[in-house]
Amino acid sequence: MLEHGGNLDLAVQRFGGRAQDWIDLSTGINRQPYPVGEVEPRYWSALPSRSDIESLHQAAQQAYATKARIVALGGAQVAIQLLPSLSSRGRARILAPTYNEYAAVLSAAAWDVAHVSDLEALAGADLAVVVNPNNPDGRRHHPNEFLSLLPRVGRLVVDESFADAVSGLSLASGAGPSGLLILRSFGKFYGLAGLRLGFALGSEADIAALAAMVGPWPISGAAIAIGRRALLDREWAKATATRLARDCLRLDAEVRSQGWQLVGGTPLFRLYETGDARAAQARLARGQIWSRVFEQKPGWLRLGLPGNGTEWSRLAAALSR
Repeated sequence: MLEHGGNLDLAVQRFGGRAQDWIDLSTGINRQPYPVGEVEPRYWSALPSRSDIESLHQAAQQAYATKARIVALGGAQVAIQLLPSLSSRGRARILAPTYNEYAAVLSAAAWDVAHVSDLEALAGADLAVVVNPNNPDGRRHHPNEFLSLLPRVGRLVVDESFADAVSGLSLASGAGPSGLLILRSFGKFYGLAGLRLGFALGSEADIAALAAMVGPWPISGAAIAIGRRALLDREWAKATATRLARDCLRLDAEVRSQGWQLVGGTPLFRLYETGDARAAQARLARGQIWSRVFEQKPGWLRLGLPGNGTEWSRLAAALSR
C-alpha cells in the first residue's frame, strides 16, 4: 500500500499506545462527523434496490447542484481504480504534487504517466488529472480554467474530494459534456470515511461504463440510507463549512509559535513547512497525535483539524512540550 494518512498501525508500532488512544490528524477527514442516527433494519438485511440507489443519486445531484448523470461508488478511490478501463492506454498527465494513487493506478495499467507543474502542461494529454482543491497543498483553480482546457485533452478528471466546504469552486454544475469526469468523496466532509461512499459525475457514456463495471450493488444499504440523509441536510453542511473555516484560522494560530509556515490547505486540513517534518511528527506523537509527512518534501507536515475541545487541548499541550 502507498503511504497515506490514517495509518495508525504505524503510529502505534513506533510510539506505543492503542489506536483508540490516538487523535488521528493525519487525514483530511472531518472529526465532527455527521450524526448518523437510526438506520432502518431493511437497509442491513436486504439488497439495495434500484429505487434506493436512484434516490441517493438524486440527493447527490441536489447537494452538488448538478443535473449531470451520477453513479455512487464505494468511495472516490473506486473511480480512480477504474479510470484505466474507461479508454485505451495513452498519455496521462497529472498536476502534481497531489494524491499519489492516480500515478500508481495508471502506471500499473501501462499508461504513459508524467507529472506536470502547471495546468497548461496538461494540454495534449489523453487523460488529464487535477485535484481541486489539491491535496496536500490546497492549490485551487477556477472552474472556467477547466472548461478552457477541456477541448485540448482526451478526458479531464477533476477530483473534488475536498470541495464541499469551498464555495464557488466545484465544476459539478457544468458536468455532463463528453470528456469531463468529476469525482466527489462523501466520507471526508461528512466525517464518515468508513462508510466508503463517493460519486462520479459525467457524460452518459462514462457514467454508464462505470456503472457497468461496478455491477448492480456498488454500495451498501447503510451507505444509501446515511448518505441520502446527510446529503439532503443542507443546514448541517452550511454550519459545518462555517465551523471548519473558523477552525482553520485557529489551527494556523496554534502552530504559529512553532515557527511553522503555512504552505496551504483546505478547510479540512492544513499543510505547514516545519523545517524537519519527521521531528515535528515525533514531537506530536509523544502526545499521541498523529500527523502526515511526505518523503519527497522533508519539511512538510499535514494536520487535520481537531474535532472537539479535548482534542484542541491535547494538541496545544503537545505543541508546548
